[in-house]
Amino acid sequence: MFSKLSIAVASLLITLAAATPTGTPPPPVTTPSSPQCCNSVVSSTSTAASAVAALIGLDLTGLDVPVGLSCSPITVVGNNCGSTTVTCDAPDKEWGGLIAINCIPITL
Repeated sequence: MFSKLSIAVASLLITLAAATPTGTPPPPVTTPSSPQCCNSVVSSTSTAASAVAALIGLDLTGLDVPVGLSCSPITVVGNNCGSTTVTCDAPDKEWGGLIAINCIPITL
């Protein structure tokens, strides 16, 4: 009986270990310094931000900051954004312009 119980407990622990998320910690939030043109700006707790972050393997858990979606850098003064112009933490290259963190609206 004891061996069956130990096998059941071991199986349960293995299952729980496999199901436990091992995601990366959220990105650090620094002072925004990168002018960006984003299609939209949403809360990092929103479903849209979570979905995009999941696509690129970014964990936004614990963050509550504005997040820019589908962003491109503004490199020329007077650039006509046509969407939402913000200053964000410089997005990492691996995010592919899909998301930018800690976006603050600016007016040009």
